[in-house]
Amino acid sequence: MALHVPKAPGFAQMLKDGAKHYSGLEEAVYRNIRACKELSQTTRTAYGPNGMNKMVINHLEKLFVTNDAATILRELEVQHPAAKMIVMASHMQEQEVGDGTNFVLVFAGALLDLAEELLRMGLSVSEVIEGYEMACKKALEILPDCVCSSASDLHDVKEATSLIRTAVMSKQYGNEDFLAGLIADACVSIFTETGNFNVDCVRVCKILGCGVTASSMLHGMVFKKEAEGDVTSVKDAKIAVYSCPFDSMVTETKGTVLINSAKELMDFSKGEEDMMEAQVKAIKDTGANLVVTGGKVADMALHYANKYKLMVVRLNSKWDLRRLCKTVGAVALPRMVPPTPEEMGHCENVYLNEVGDTQVVVFKHEKEECAISTVVIRGSTDNLLDDIERAVDDGVNTFKVLVRDKRLLPGAGATEIELAKQLTSYGESCPGLEQYSIKKFAEAFEMLPRALAENSGVKGSELISKMYSAHHEGNKNMGFDIEGEGPALKDMLEAGILEPYLVKYWGIKLATNAAITVLRVDQVRTQAHKYSLHKHYQDYAPPGHKRVNQVFKMFKSSGTCRTPRCLYLHFNCTRFFVLFYLAGFMMVPKLLQKIVMFSCEFIMS
Repeated sequence: MALHVPKAPGFAQMLKDGAKHYSGLEEAVYRNIRACKELSQTTRTAYGPNGMNKMVINHLEKLFVTNDAATILRELEVQHPAAKMIVMASHMQEQEVGDGTNFVLVFAGALLDLAEELLRMGLSVSEVIEGYEMACKKALEILPDCVCSSASDLHDVKEATSLIRTAVMSKQYGNEDFLAGLIADACVSIFTETGNFNVDCVRVCKILGCGVTASSMLHGMVFKKEAEGDVTSVKDAKIAVYSCPFDSMVTETKGTVLINSAKELMDFSKGEEDMMEAQVKAIKDTGANLVVTGGKVADMALHYANKYKLMVVRLNSKWDLRRLCKTVGAVALPRMVPPTPEEMGHCENVYLNEVGDTQVVVFKHEKEECAISTVVIRGSTDNLLDDIERAVDDGVNTFKVLVRDKRLLPGAGATEIELAKQLTSYGESCPGLEQYSIKKFAEAFEMLPRALAENSGVKGSELISKMYSAHHEGNKNMGFDIEGEGPALKDMLEAGILEPYLVKYWGIKLATNAAITVLRVDQVRTQAHKYSLHKHYQDYAPPGHKRVNQVFKMFKSSGTCRTPRCLYLHFNCTRFFVLFYLAGFMMVPKLLQKIVMFSCEFIMS
């Protein structure tokens, strides 16, 4: 009989075998802070217009070359639980205002770095947290006083261009004036008089080739598709949109046709052709000259469409079909019936065009105001196109934020230094131990202009001292001039380097909350991972194939599928796929095993 080995006394004896327990400053707090600092330092070098790019290869072996913090974090798949809190704060910033994700990371990392210094000095965690909360509240009270300007008319393209320019500059330094003009045109054209603005109404079409300056904007939509029939352009198009295939209707019930002679066979085919021709003719008689379908296009239907001079476009994506309906004012019909005048859409010009070596179908409105605008991006590589698309997204989100709140703050570190100056004065007036935390909170703001300077090859200490000197003289709009020689300063209001108020407001709030949440953790407990198939699927597995651990070992040892998460599927549509995999894993060849593993990972990613 095996001898029972007692567990060590203490907290460990209450946990399962293999469970880990960390507590105290050294084991829990400092380790969490260290992980968050590493993450912050990773993206800090990508901050600002002169930030460095990161090369990330995700689990599907797709390459990303970008300095966009949101993309870097999304593809890195951070696993450390404390670092995940900072990542979640960054994602929340992305959802709330669409920009400033790197600000959250850098600022939260600086707060935690300085909190570690305070803790090693002897302050308690609660005192640090209380000081940070007081400083955050005071910073958000000071922030409205830093406002230097506000947007007066967002329907003016020239003004919108100047406001979007700063956000685009951080992603595409050197092309910001050109791209900001395109984005402003697209945003203003869909911005209604009532003040409604939807980010999804500005579409992006990426076409490889040529250069960035060959990009353009048009009122309408562009699809990387070819026209199905002989007709390739229509003026003053009346559009019938179908979500079903452009084909003869199939009955829901199965039937059997008995044909006794060749004449009956000919008559049967003739009847089908007559029915198809009658359907296409009925569509033509309504006045429609363009058909857009969400399914396949039958050869016979295409023949009669060419006969009656109907242009046919096929869109595989139901989302593209819905957006097109919104653009042209049509209703997507589920069956191939003649549309009523209310159900038909209208577009001034629809034509097939060749951009580079790519065939595109263009739905173009001649009027200035329309429901959807499209920015056609050109570039030499796929990575460049993706990076420009991210710059366009930032510009559109900046416009959306300005619709909500038109206040603007000076950029290039001017707001951060002004906040740091006033918070330091506030900290000196506080009598308790919280004053140390408040001063460190103010010092954390210095990390942002310091990162801008270091990424531009300038000494950060010299820049910080010059900025403090300028702000003490009352020049609160003075920021770092990245185009000047050395640590040069410039008035950001005159230079037009402005940031939306809400980006800074939410960035400070979310970064502080994330840092405080990390600091509040004083114990970390991890349970032992015991991989076993869900009981629901064990019941379905056939006899002789319930050796689930072998399957997991193969998953773990595979280079493609690193985790067994793809077996934890609770959707009926994938249950039988997993059961087939479990039942036949030992019998299929090596190549098929890899294909099945890749499919599972692709479904869950």
